[in-house]
Amino acid sequence: MTTTIGIAGNQIIQSVDVFNGNHVSYTPQGFVTAIQQAGGLPMILPIGKAETAAGYISKIDKLLLAGGQDISPDFFGEEPHPKLEETNRNRDLFEIALIKEAIKQHKPIFAVCRGMQLINITLGGTLFQDLSLYRDWTVKHGQQPTQPQFATHDIHVERDSILYQLFGSNYRVNSYHHQAINRLAPTLKITAKASDGIVEAVESVTKEQRILGVQWHPELRFDIDAKEFKLFDYFVNQF
Repeated sequence: MTTTIGIAGNQIIQSVDVFNGNHVSYTPQGFVTAIQQAGGLPMILPIGKAETAAGYISKIDKLLLAGGQDISPDFFGEEPHPKLEETNRNRDLFEIALIKEAIKQHKPIFAVCRGMQLINITLGGTLFQDLSLYRDWTVKHGQQPTQPQFATHDIHVERDSILYQLFGSNYRVNSYHHQAINRLAPTLKITAKASDGIVEAVESVTKEQRILGVQWHPELRFDIDAKEFKLFDYFVNQF
């Protein structure tokens, strides 16, 4: 049986010339290709009403949450900071519902960048709305203009973790974020950090709640780094 991976989709809802002004539902191609190469069947879940989440989750085996916009800060009890960037409240509401349903239906979740942050919020944690609010910030976490195929900073991986099995104790990752986990949700544990202490990976505390989140973007490097592909292979075939 092929494992069906539901990828929570994003939207382009402003007019852009490349799509002749049309609105578009999409996901980065790297997720689709990596899942296919791992033997999975990717299915993009378009943003919809929260009450449709249960139906979507019932039709997939596992859920993947991608990166994208900032998360609306009222979901963790804060007003928008002046450095907050674009948000999409409809996406937030839909993906929060997907997370809750995936946990309820015992479906594993793999989350990247924004996805990891949203899981933390959904389970009771908070974010730094901008890294300037983190007093120990010393590493460049938004590597632009450096291209994403190049890893730019180190992470330290905890021994008691899934990531340690795949990457070992130290690894080098790409980095495209200006928000980060602040207070950790009580049902998550930190499994990797950057040298300045920023959270780079989380997993669920219990094996019954299968959640794995990373702050970097493996979908942009899996085709040039075998360890990044191992992450997708593990998610599709073992998680």
